[in-house]
Amino acid sequence: MILKIACKKHRLVWCLLGFMVLPLLSLAANPATEAAFAKGNSAYAKKHYNEAISFYKQIVDEGYQSVAVYYNLGNAYYRNGDIAWAMLYYEKAYKLSPGDEAIKVNLQFARQKTADKLDPEPEFFITRWWHAFILAFSLHALAVLSIVYVLLGFALLSYYLFAGTVLLKKASFYSGLVLIGLGFISIFIANRQLHYFNHHHEAIIFGGAVAVKSTPATAAKSLLVLHDGTKVGVLNNQNGWMKIKLPNGNEGWVAYNNVKQI
Repeated sequence: MILKIACKKHRLVWCLLGFMVLPLLSLAANPATEAAFAKGNSAYAKKHYNEAISFYKQIVDEGYQSVAVYYNLGNAYYRNGDIAWAMLYYEKAYKLSPGDEAIKVNLQFARQKTADKLDPEPEFFITRWWHAFILAFSLHALAVLSIVYVLLGFALLSYYLFAGTVLLKKASFYSGLVLIGLGFISIFIANRQLHYFNHHHEAIIFGGAVAVKSTPATAAKSLLVLHDGTKVGVLNNQNGWMKIKLPNGNEGWVAYNNVKQI
């Protein structure tokens, strides 16, 4: 497996360029990172999961964001029976590559191991379809598609100037416009995907049985108890407490040291 390093999501243009360039640089830019990744894979293949986790964590601790590393970390934690950590890294991998079927399948397996079974709020069908559409591809795939479409589109428009027949001129002109249009549509979808993740902050519950409080205070009334691995939405942070929203729409506060943001 090739180690691909992802960029941080600050600005769309830089992100698109980063997703084009960084995978190429990652092949040779950091031999130590590549070596740690290879050692992690080797340890995982031998079922030495703790050793594999330590090698993968070296890469993460250096500040890299990588679909492959997050996914393998999730697998190693899952094999070790640590579902909360497995959920955290599967979710991190999903944010970088939401269209990856292997990540979705493993996330589903991990969710089935969690104690809390919370039914999600019903979503308007158009909203549900729209989210499924913009999350069908990774940001990297959208970056590649947009650049390929635009380059091919301008190449066809250039060919239009030199085409010898009316039929070829028409075909190259309209094909070029369609490809450039598809390129801009890909950029628009990538923009919407970034917007989605920037406005959907989520976290994983850690710490066994965690009390959800009505207000951000230890003495406040407990509304319910959540368990390791449950994913919640993040609404606010205040004085060591995090306001969360459950999949069923209920809200409450948990101590910050009992959650890790995805």
